[in-house]
Amino acid sequence: MATTKKLAASSAGAAGKADVSSAELLSYYRDMLLIRRFEEKSGQMYGMGLIGGFCHLYIGQEAVVVGIQSVLQPGDSVITSYRDHGHMIACGMDSKGVMAELTGRRGGYSKGKGGSMHMFSREKSFYGGHGIVGAQVPIGTGLAFAHKYKGDGHISATYFGDGAVNQGQVYESFNMAALWKLPCLYVLENNKYAMGTAQARAAAGELFQRGEAYGIPGVQVNGMDVLAVRAAALEWAEYVRSGQGPAILEMQTYRYRGHSMSDPAKYRSKEEVAKVRAEADPIDNFRKLLLDQGHATEDSLKEIDREIKVIVTEAAEFAQQSPEPDPSELWTDVLVEA
Repeated sequence: MATTKKLAASSAGAAGKADVSSAELLSYYRDMLLIRRFEEKSGQMYGMGLIGGFCHLYIGQEAVVVGIQSVLQPGDSVITSYRDHGHMIACGMDSKGVMAELTGRRGGYSKGKGGSMHMFSREKSFYGGHGIVGAQVPIGTGLAFAHKYKGDGHISATYFGDGAVNQGQVYESFNMAALWKLPCLYVLENNKYAMGTAQARAAAGELFQRGEAYGIPGVQVNGMDVLAVRAAALEWAEYVRSGQGPAILEMQTYRYRGHSMSDPAKYRSKEEVAKVRAEADPIDNFRKLLLDQGHATEDSLKEIDREIKVIVTEAAEFAQQSPEPDPSELWTDVLVEA
Protein backbone atom coordinates (compact mmCIF):
# COMPACT_ATOMS: atom_id res chain seq x y z
CA MET A 1 0.00 0.00 0.00
CA ALA A 2 1.20 3.52 -0.76
CA THR A 3 2.73 5.68 1.94
CA THR A 4 0.71 8.87 2.30
CA LYS A 5 1.23 11.59 4.86
CA LYS A 6 0.89 15.25 5.61
CA LEU A 7 3.97 17.34 6.31
CA ALA A 8 3.84 20.02 8.98
CA ALA A 9 5.05 23.32 7.62
CA SER A 10 7.41 24.00 10.52
CA SER A 11 9.21 20.63 10.48
CA ALA A 12 9.50 20.60 6.71
CA GLY A 13 10.80 24.15 6.68
CA ALA A 14 13.40 23.33 9.32
CA ALA A 15 14.52 20.28 7.38
CA GLY A 16 15.03 22.41 4.31
CA LYS A 17 17.24 24.94 6.10
CA ALA A 18 19.94 22.60 7.31
CA ASP A 19 21.92 22.20 4.09
CA VAL A 20 21.24 25.50 2.36
CA SER A 21 23.79 28.33 2.21
CA SER A 22 22.96 32.01 2.44
CA ALA A 23 23.74 32.37 -1.27
CA GLU A 24 21.26 29.62 -2.12
CA LEU A 25 18.60 31.14 0.11
CA LEU A 26 19.05 34.49 -1.61
CA SER A 27 18.77 32.80 -5.00
CA TYR A 28 15.39 31.35 -3.98
CA TYR A 29 14.23 34.79 -2.89
CA ARG A 30 15.45 36.32 -6.13
CA ASP A 31 13.75 33.68 -8.28
CA MET A 32 10.43 34.02 -6.46
CA LEU A 33 10.57 37.81 -6.68
CA LEU A 34 11.46 37.69 -10.38
CA ILE A 35 8.43 35.49 -11.07
CA ARG A 36 6.19 37.82 -9.04
CA ARG A 37 7.39 40.99 -10.80
CA PHE A 38 7.31 39.34 -14.23
CA GLU A 39 3.73 38.23 -13.71
CA GLU A 40 2.69 41.66 -12.44
CA LYS A 41 4.16 43.22 -15.58
CA SER A 42 2.41 40.59 -17.72
CA GLY A 43 -0.89 41.56 -16.12
CA GLN A 44 -0.23 45.23 -16.88
CA MET A 45 0.67 44.52 -20.50
CA TYR A 46 -2.44 42.37 -20.91
CA GLY A 47 -4.53 45.26 -19.66
CA MET A 48 -2.85 47.52 -22.24
CA GLY A 49 -3.80 45.13 -25.03
CA LEU A 50 -0.19 44.08 -25.70
CA ILE A 51 -0.90 40.45 -24.76
CA GLY A 52 -3.86 38.67 -26.31
CA GLY A 53 -5.62 35.37 -25.84
CA PHE A 54 -5.52 33.44 -22.60
CA CYS A 55 -3.14 34.47 -19.85
CA HIS A 56 -2.95 32.69 -16.47
CA LEU A 57 -0.79 34.33 -13.81
CA TYR A 58 1.25 32.46 -11.17
CA ILE A 59 1.14 35.17 -8.49
CA GLY A 60 1.02 33.55 -5.04
CA GLN A 61 2.35 30.16 -6.09
CA GLU A 62 6.02 31.09 -6.59
CA ALA A 63 7.39 28.95 -3.75
CA VAL A 64 6.22 25.73 -5.39
CA VAL A 65 8.20 25.87 -8.61
CA VAL A 66 11.26 27.51 -7.04
CA GLY A 67 11.44 24.87 -4.31
CA ILE A 68 11.00 21.98 -6.73
CA GLN A 69 13.44 23.31 -9.31
CA SER A 70 16.07 23.86 -6.62
CA VAL A 71 16.60 20.09 -6.34
CA LEU A 72 16.31 19.06 -9.98
CA GLN A 73 19.40 18.29 -12.01
CA PRO A 74 20.37 19.48 -15.51
CA GLY A 75 18.66 17.12 -17.95
CA ASP A 76 15.61 16.46 -15.77
CA SER A 77 12.42 17.13 -17.73
CA VAL A 78 9.81 19.70 -16.71
CA ILE A 79 6.28 19.97 -18.04
CA THR A 80 3.26 21.87 -16.77
CA SER A 81 -0.17 23.30 -17.59
CA TYR A 82 -1.20 26.68 -18.96
CA ARG A 83 -0.21 28.55 -15.75
CA ASP A 84 3.36 28.25 -16.89
CA HIS A 85 5.31 31.52 -16.96
CA GLY A 86 6.75 30.94 -13.49
CA HIS A 87 7.95 27.48 -14.44
CA MET A 88 9.74 28.84 -17.50
CA ILE A 89 11.57 31.45 -15.46
CA ALA A 90 12.44 28.95 -12.71
CA CYS A 91 13.89 26.64 -15.39
CA GLY A 92 16.23 29.44 -16.45
CA MET A 93 14.48 30.53 -19.62
CA ASP A 94 15.21 34.14 -20.60
CA SER A 95 12.58 36.62 -19.43
CA LYS A 96 12.91 38.50 -22.72
CA GLY A 97 12.05 35.43 -24.78
CA VAL A 98 9.12 34.56 -22.52
CA MET A 99 7.66 38.07 -22.65
CA ALA A 100 8.18 38.26 -26.41
CA GLU A 101 6.19 35.06 -26.79
CA LEU A 102 3.42 36.42 -24.58
CA THR A 103 3.12 39.39 -26.93
CA GLY A 104 3.21 37.18 -30.05
CA ARG A 105 6.57 38.44 -31.31
CA ARG A 106 9.24 36.78 -33.40
CA GLY A 107 11.74 36.94 -30.55
CA GLY A 108 9.63 34.61 -28.41
CA TYR A 109 10.43 31.02 -27.58
CA SER A 110 7.88 29.73 -30.09
CA LYS A 111 8.55 32.54 -32.59
CA GLY A 112 5.38 34.32 -31.50
CA LYS A 113 3.08 31.49 -32.55
CA GLY A 114 2.48 29.78 -29.22
CA GLY A 115 1.57 32.59 -26.86
CA SER A 116 1.15 32.22 -23.11
CA MET A 117 0.22 28.54 -23.01
CA HIS A 118 2.50 26.99 -25.63
CA MET A 119 6.19 27.74 -25.44
CA PHE A 120 9.05 25.32 -25.05
CA SER A 121 12.81 25.16 -24.51
CA ARG A 122 14.62 21.95 -25.34
CA GLU A 123 17.82 23.58 -24.06
CA LYS A 124 16.27 23.94 -20.58
CA SER A 125 14.39 20.61 -20.83
CA PHE A 126 11.10 22.49 -20.57
CA TYR A 127 8.38 20.75 -22.58
CA GLY A 128 5.47 23.22 -22.17
CA GLY A 129 2.91 24.83 -21.29
CA HIS A 130 -0.24 22.89 -22.33
CA GLY A 131 -3.70 24.36 -22.74
CA ILE A 132 -5.83 21.25 -22.26
CA VAL A 133 -6.60 20.44 -18.63
CA GLY A 134 -4.54 17.41 -17.59
CA ALA A 135 -3.02 16.86 -21.05
CA GLN A 136 0.53 17.37 -19.79
CA VAL A 137 0.30 14.49 -17.30
CA PRO A 138 0.50 11.62 -19.85
CA ILE A 139 3.18 13.55 -21.74
CA GLY A 140 5.19 14.02 -18.56
CA THR A 141 4.76 10.32 -17.86
CA GLY A 142 6.06 9.63 -21.35
CA LEU A 143 9.10 11.80 -20.66
CA ALA A 144 9.73 9.69 -17.57
CA PHE A 145 9.45 6.56 -19.72
CA ALA A 146 12.06 8.03 -22.08
CA HIS A 147 14.44 8.67 -19.19
CA LYS A 148 14.05 5.09 -17.96
CA TYR A 149 14.39 3.65 -21.48
CA LYS A 150 17.59 5.61 -22.07
CA GLY A 151 18.91 4.88 -18.60
CA ASP A 152 20.14 8.46 -18.29
CA GLY A 153 19.38 8.83 -14.57
CA HIS A 154 17.03 11.77 -15.06
CA ILE A 155 13.47 12.27 -13.85
CA SER A 156 10.36 14.04 -15.10
CA ALA A 157 8.80 16.74 -12.92
CA THR A 158 5.17 16.86 -14.04
CA TYR A 159 3.15 19.75 -12.66
CA PHE A 160 -0.66 19.83 -12.68
CA GLY A 161 -3.42 21.48 -10.70
CA ASP A 162 -6.35 20.45 -8.53
CA GLY A 163 -8.61 21.07 -11.51
CA ALA A 164 -6.84 18.32 -13.45
CA VAL A 165 -6.87 15.76 -10.68
CA ASN A 166 -10.26 14.30 -11.68
CA GLN A 167 -9.32 13.81 -15.33
CA GLY A 168 -9.26 10.18 -16.46
CA GLN A 169 -5.98 10.51 -18.34
CA VAL A 170 -4.26 11.40 -15.05
CA TYR A 171 -5.14 7.99 -13.61
CA GLU A 172 -4.18 6.15 -16.78
CA SER A 173 -0.81 7.85 -16.38
CA PHE A 174 -0.57 6.88 -12.70
CA ASN A 175 -1.27 3.26 -13.62
CA MET A 176 1.45 3.07 -16.26
CA ALA A 177 3.96 4.98 -14.14
CA ALA A 178 3.40 2.58 -11.24
CA LEU A 179 3.45 -0.55 -13.41
CA TRP A 180 6.75 0.38 -15.01
CA LYS A 181 8.23 2.22 -11.99
CA LEU A 182 8.80 5.33 -14.05
CA PRO A 183 10.89 8.19 -12.61
CA CYS A 184 8.04 10.70 -12.52
CA LEU A 185 7.62 13.26 -9.75
CA TYR A 186 3.99 14.38 -9.93
CA VAL A 187 3.66 17.89 -8.48
CA LEU A 188 0.01 18.65 -7.75
CA GLU A 189 -0.38 22.41 -7.29
CA ASN A 190 -3.56 22.70 -5.23
CA ASN A 191 -4.37 26.41 -5.33
CA LYS A 192 -7.85 25.76 -3.91
CA TYR A 193 -9.87 26.78 -6.98
CA ALA A 194 -10.26 25.01 -10.33
CA MET A 195 -11.35 27.89 -12.53
CA GLY A 196 -14.31 29.06 -10.42
CA THR A 197 -15.05 25.98 -8.31
CA ALA A 198 -13.57 25.45 -4.87
CA GLN A 199 -11.51 22.27 -4.65
CA ALA A 200 -13.53 21.11 -1.64
CA ARG A 201 -16.70 21.15 -3.79
CA ALA A 202 -15.19 19.26 -6.73
CA ALA A 203 -12.76 16.67 -5.41
CA ALA A 204 -13.55 14.17 -2.67
CA GLY A 205 -10.94 13.09 -0.16
CA GLU A 206 -7.31 14.10 0.17
CA LEU A 207 -5.64 14.75 -3.16
CA PHE A 208 -2.21 13.51 -2.10
CA GLN A 209 -3.81 10.09 -1.55
CA ARG A 210 -5.04 9.78 -5.13
CA GLY A 211 -2.21 7.39 -6.04
CA GLU A 212 -2.93 4.86 -3.28
CA ALA A 213 -4.78 2.47 -5.59
CA TYR A 214 -1.62 2.19 -7.69
CA GLY A 215 0.81 1.99 -4.78
CA ILE A 216 2.10 5.50 -5.45
CA PRO A 217 3.22 7.32 -2.27
CA GLY A 218 1.96 10.84 -1.71
CA VAL A 219 2.61 13.68 0.69
CA GLN A 220 0.94 17.00 1.39
CA VAL A 221 3.25 20.00 1.68
CA ASN A 222 2.94 23.65 2.62
CA GLY A 223 3.40 25.09 -0.86
CA MET A 224 3.64 28.65 0.48
CA ASP A 225 6.99 27.85 2.16
CA VAL A 226 9.85 27.45 -0.29
CA LEU A 227 11.95 25.54 2.24
CA ALA A 228 9.14 23.13 3.03
CA VAL A 229 8.77 22.50 -0.70
CA ARG A 230 12.49 22.00 -1.10
CA ALA A 231 12.67 19.56 1.82
CA ALA A 232 9.89 17.40 0.39
CA ALA A 233 11.36 17.62 -3.11
CA LEU A 234 14.80 16.52 -1.87
CA GLU A 235 13.36 13.37 -0.32
CA TRP A 236 10.98 12.39 -3.09
CA ALA A 237 13.08 13.36 -6.09
CA GLU A 238 15.72 10.98 -4.73
CA TYR A 239 13.06 8.29 -4.24
CA VAL A 240 11.92 8.68 -7.85
CA ARG A 241 15.46 8.88 -9.20
CA SER A 242 16.51 5.72 -7.38
CA GLY A 243 14.16 3.56 -9.44
CA GLN A 244 11.40 3.03 -6.89
CA GLY A 245 8.72 4.51 -9.12
CA PRO A 246 6.59 7.67 -9.12
CA ALA A 247 5.54 9.87 -6.20
CA ILE A 248 2.91 12.57 -5.72
CA LEU A 249 3.58 15.86 -3.94
CA GLU A 250 0.43 17.84 -3.22
CA MET A 251 1.43 21.47 -2.78
CA GLN A 252 -1.06 23.44 -0.69
CA THR A 253 -0.81 26.84 -2.35
CA TYR A 254 -3.01 29.76 -3.39
CA ARG A 255 -3.42 31.99 -6.42
CA TYR A 256 -4.08 35.65 -5.73
CA ARG A 257 -5.51 36.57 -9.14
CA GLY A 258 -8.40 35.07 -11.06
CA HIS A 259 -8.09 31.82 -12.95
CA SER A 260 -7.15 33.82 -16.04
CA MET A 261 -7.07 37.51 -16.87
CA SER A 262 -10.74 37.37 -17.86
CA ASP A 263 -11.83 35.99 -14.49
CA PRO A 264 -13.10 38.54 -11.91
CA ALA A 265 -12.88 35.82 -9.21
CA LYS A 266 -16.22 36.71 -7.60
CA TYR A 267 -16.56 33.17 -6.23
CA ARG A 268 -14.35 34.06 -3.26
CA SER A 269 -14.25 37.08 -0.98
CA LYS A 270 -11.67 39.84 -1.03
CA GLU A 271 -11.22 39.20 2.68
CA GLU A 272 -10.17 35.59 2.00
CA VAL A 273 -7.49 36.66 -0.47
CA ALA A 274 -6.28 39.46 1.79
CA LYS A 275 -5.98 37.07 4.74
CA VAL A 276 -3.79 34.65 2.77
CA ARG A 277 -1.60 37.47 1.48
CA ALA A 278 -1.18 38.89 4.98
CA GLU A 279 -0.44 35.60 6.73
CA ALA A 280 1.08 33.21 4.19
CA ASP A 281 2.67 35.17 1.35
CA PRO A 282 5.66 33.06 0.23
CA ILE A 283 7.87 36.05 -0.59
CA ASP A 284 7.07 38.30 2.36
CA ASN A 285 7.50 35.47 4.88
CA PHE A 286 10.74 34.32 3.29
CA ARG A 287 12.02 37.88 3.24
CA LYS A 288 11.40 38.10 6.99
CA LEU A 289 13.23 34.79 7.53
CA LEU A 290 16.26 36.04 5.60
CA LEU A 291 16.41 39.20 7.69
CA ASP A 292 15.71 37.54 11.04
CA GLN A 293 18.39 34.86 10.50
CA GLY A 294 21.01 37.28 9.20
CA HIS A 295 21.19 35.94 5.65
CA ALA A 296 20.49 39.38 4.21
CA THR A 297 20.10 43.04 5.06
CA GLU A 298 17.39 45.50 4.04
CA ASP A 299 19.86 47.12 1.65
CA SER A 300 20.87 43.84 -0.02
CA LEU A 301 17.24 42.84 -0.56
CA LYS A 302 16.43 46.28 -1.97
CA GLU A 303 19.31 45.85 -4.41
CA ILE A 304 17.88 42.52 -5.56
CA ASP A 305 14.52 44.22 -6.07
CA ARG A 306 16.14 46.95 -8.17
CA GLU A 307 17.98 44.38 -10.32
CA ILE A 308 14.76 42.47 -10.95
CA LYS A 309 12.85 45.60 -11.91
CA VAL A 310 15.52 46.27 -14.55
CA ILE A 311 15.25 42.71 -15.89
CA VAL A 312 11.46 42.91 -16.16
CA THR A 313 11.52 46.38 -17.73
CA GLU A 314 14.06 45.23 -20.32
CA ALA A 315 11.96 42.14 -21.05
CA ALA A 316 8.90 44.29 -21.69
CA GLU A 317 10.87 46.66 -23.93
CA PHE A 318 12.41 43.78 -25.87
CA ALA A 319 8.99 42.24 -26.41
CA GLN A 320 7.50 45.46 -27.75
CA GLN A 321 10.46 46.11 -30.04
CA SER A 322 10.61 42.58 -31.45
CA PRO A 323 8.85 42.30 -34.85
CA GLU A 324 5.70 40.29 -35.34
CA PRO A 325 5.99 36.97 -37.23
CA ASP A 326 5.85 37.20 -41.00
CA PRO A 327 2.51 35.94 -42.40
CA SER A 328 4.45 33.17 -44.19
CA GLU A 329 5.01 31.63 -40.72
CA LEU A 330 1.42 30.39 -40.87
CA TRP A 331 2.68 27.58 -43.08
CA THR A 332 5.71 26.55 -41.00
CA ASP A 333 6.01 24.18 -38.04
CA VAL A 334 2.71 22.52 -38.99
CA LEU A 335 3.89 19.12 -40.19
CA VAL A 336 7.10 17.18 -39.79
CA GLU A 337 7.74 14.27 -42.16
CA ALA A 338 9.93 11.71 -40.46
